[in-house]
Amino acid sequence: MISIVDDDDAVREMLVSLTRSLGYDATGFASAEELLASAALDTFSCVITDIHMPGMSGFELQEQLRQCDEPIPIIMITARTEPDLERRAISGGAIGLLRKPLDIEMLVSFIEKALGS
Repeated sequence: MISIVDDDDAVREMLVSLTRSLGYDATGFASAEELLASAALDTFSCVITDIHMPGMSGFELQEQLRQCDEPIPIIMITARTEPDLERRAISGGAIGLLRKPLDIEMLVSFIEKALGS
């Protein structure tokens, strides 16, 4: 199961739909807090999260997930252009960082890497 965390409804729904079209189970969450409160948290194989969201950021979510018994691979996305975002994402353990609009082939590559395919 892949979880998609993005406060933008359209982006979240598009990513859930795209991920499902690739043959994966996917579910969306409007916030990091909603994901962390999910009873299904231990069933996720990968998290795709926006970095900048109201409340808990993607970086804060990344830190929370790293503390799990079995850390969940993370792919981060952003519309921002600050040059240090990719370094921060990767140094925090993310598989990679994608900028919006998303490169779908790169997203698929990151998902396959996260899932060990």
